Amino acid sequence: MDENKGSLRWVKAEVYQLAEIALHTIDQVTISMDFDSGASQDKVLDQVERFVVLQAPDRSAEEHRKVARHVLQRLINVGTVDRSFSETYGSVDEHGIYRRYSFEFNLLVERAGPEGKIYLRATDEAINVLVGALDTDVESAQIAAEVKLGSLIKRGRLAEAKLAAEQARYRTVQYGEMLRQLLDATTRDVRAVDWEHEVPKLLADALVHIEERYDFEHRILRNISEARDKSDEPIQKQRAAELVSIVRDCIRRHMQLQKRLLTARSLFREEQDRQQFAELPRRAVLDLHGQVLTPVLGLPVRDALSVGAGFFRAAVVPEPPALLGLPSLIARLLKPASERERLGEEIPEPVLTEAEERPPFTVEDWAVTDALLDLRDAPRPMSALLAEAGLTAPSTAALLLHRAVNAFSPVVGERIEHGDSHVLIGVRNGDLLDLARFGGDDLLLHSVPITSPPDDTDDGRAGRSPEEAAE
Repeated sequence: MDENKGSLRWVKAEVYQLAEIALHTIDQVTISMDFDSGASQDKVLDQVERFVVLQAPDRSAEEHRKVARHVLQRLINVGTVDRSFSETYGSVDEHGIYRRYSFEFNLLVERAGPEGKIYLRATDEAINVLVGALDTDVESAQIAAEVKLGSLIKRGRLAEAKLAAEQARYRTVQYGEMLRQLLDATTRDVRAVDWEHEVPKLLADALVHIEERYDFEHRILRNISEARDKSDEPIQKQRAAELVSIVRDCIRRHMQLQKRLLTARSLFREEQDRQQFAELPRRAVLDLHGQVLTPVLGLPVRDALSVGAGFFRAAVVPEPPALLGLPSLIARLLKPASERERLGEEIPEPVLTEAEERPPFTVEDWAVTDALLDLRDAPRPMSALLAEAGLTAPSTAALLLHRAVNAFSPVVGERIEHGDSHVLIGVRNGDLLDLARFGGDDLLLHSVPITSPPDDTDDGRAGRSPEEAAE
């Protein structure tokens, strides 16, 4: 892509490093795909577009999106029939003869999801491009990467440890992709996979591998957390946090693998029963490219039209009529209506249970608050009373607050009718509550005595003038 970027007419691509963008695209697809589903193309383009912006920040957002989409389509190899790359290489055989071979591979492939959506998956060749190796044993390479990761963490070299952690995650994805391909091949044809010797041994080794990796990754996670907590440098803390995220992602992927490994044998038995009793196909699958398109392109137009018309006449399903036929319409109109119950089905009698009503505050709460609010001698702030009430029970403090708020504007007439000798009055003292459960203005509470209005006969003012009596 970098060699041919000068031939792109819709963009001046000299400023873009397309190879780096391609590696970043493969990386985003690899870390986004799971065992059951792949990576969303729109989300991958969003992530890659951010990397493209860093290379050319002065270009337009539309151009950044086009460059990201161009690199993604080149990795999928859009425009070819089988969408695979082909490279020719040579080697000398045992007879000393130089022979040329063609190596075909894919980097990113499109697969259909369960809901009909198209998602992306990275192949083994693409993951090998990221780690810089080909034909490497996945299990041994992952163990080596994690041992290297643990050693780098112990020596405090977190910058290099991040690269080792990413390689370990790539190997985890590659291991899961290998098992997924075996299970997919089983769903297509159980005879294509050796379930007698190869796959049972692979499943047993995979379970042991996951158990060892799970314990080792938890020890690595503990060491990273200790390094993050002990470090005082912001950069070291950030690198340690990134390592924690990567290792947790590895643990999550291993748990997904374990779940599929435990259900792999039941999947084999189900597919064996399904494929054993399935009917054989009555008609061979037609190769549209090799049996129809290629021969038709070699015919004259007059002969090709008749062949194409015959093919589409047989391939396209007949269109159903827009209206019902007259016989079926008459049969539906003359069909007697089914009898229905006039009152419907019987409604079952509901069983109701009486809910026990419990008072929100107990007798002990009222007794404690009565003792605290007996402020005949001297006024006290509400905050101090709430602190004392909170030592007994939280409900006691809530009841005290409720009674104190009612004292802010008491109804004295009701107290006189009830025969109370004192009334609780609260006024703002200018302070604020600084408690864990309560907030607002603090109140100064005091119990004020209530005196009944005297009679006119013995009020001590008999014989006085109205002005003196009022005074």
